Amino acid sequence: MPDLLEFEEPVGVLLKEIEALSLMPRTPERERSIETLRKRADDLRAELYATLTPWQRVLVARHPSRPNTLDYVERLFTGWDELRGDRRFADDHAIVCGFAEYRGQHVAVVGHQKGGDTKQKIYRNFGYARPEGYRKALRVMQLAEKFSRPIVVFIDTPAAYPGVESEERGVAEAIAFNLREMMMLEVPIIVLVCGEGGSGGALGIAIGDRVLMQEFSVYSVIPPEGCAAILWRDANRKVEAAAALKITASDMLALGLIDGIVPEPTGGAHNNPDAATALVDQALSVSLADVAALSVEARLNARYDKFRRMGEEGTAFVNTEA
Repeated sequence: MPDLLEFEEPVGVLLKEIEALSLMPRTPERERSIETLRKRADDLRAELYATLTPWQRVLVARHPSRPNTLDYVERLFTGWDELRGDRRFADDHAIVCGFAEYRGQHVAVVGHQKGGDTKQKIYRNFGYARPEGYRKALRVMQLAEKFSRPIVVFIDTPAAYPGVESEERGVAEAIAFNLREMMMLEVPIIVLVCGEGGSGGALGIAIGDRVLMQEFSVYSVIPPEGCAAILWRDANRKVEAAAALKITASDMLALGLIDGIVPEPTGGAHNNPDAATALVDQALSVSLADVAALSVEARLNARYDKFRRMGEEGTAFVNTEA
């Protein structure tokens, strides 16, 4: 039985019944019972996911089986050739970069990588990138510009790594430098938030002509637990913080901070990775075609205007009823 989130407990009861029936001898009547239970489980899952709270969306975005950058690379791209190292300090395993082909077109791919099992999570530092990760990403993006290759970025990180060694090597400078340099890259840049878009750790590689979010991903200046700990000195108020932060895809779209929402299959991308990949494929192909049709000057001007407008979005939080 797949890993279930806390709010999916009613679905888990049905899945256990299906599992128990599946272990018994097969009969036509039993097959019909299993099919009925499966339909009930699917309907119940659809009902639950149609009314998710912001905190529940955070849980979905963090699901351990949610497809990550390398999962999408395997399913969407061919000829993947990973590049490592920032040519200054080391290779950061929390960010993967390389070149591949997408629908017959050469592209660069950059993305966070959290890892699946415990060993991989430790190897990938749980998706917390250090400064060398952002410098590696920019090195690959500048190579992409040199060879006129569009850039596809996958965002999935809680935040940049906050450790002492990260600060010593200039993580804030690395992120700030990326923001400036990515704004001026002349090739198309498509960004997809496919899990957690956490703080500057996400934004450090998230400047793009099109910024998309999967339906159940989140994008925030700080994780809900951190927000609750700072505001109320109580991390247990994370549910309240998640609602206040406006971190869901629909919130981001309403505020003009993203350009589109990529639908997910019933039960989230982790429940059907193949269907989720097909939806991502469709969104990427359309966005790349739209952006590639622009001239370099028009693309850079549109990118600049897009992010300059975000400075006005604070008005969306003003209570005009007072």
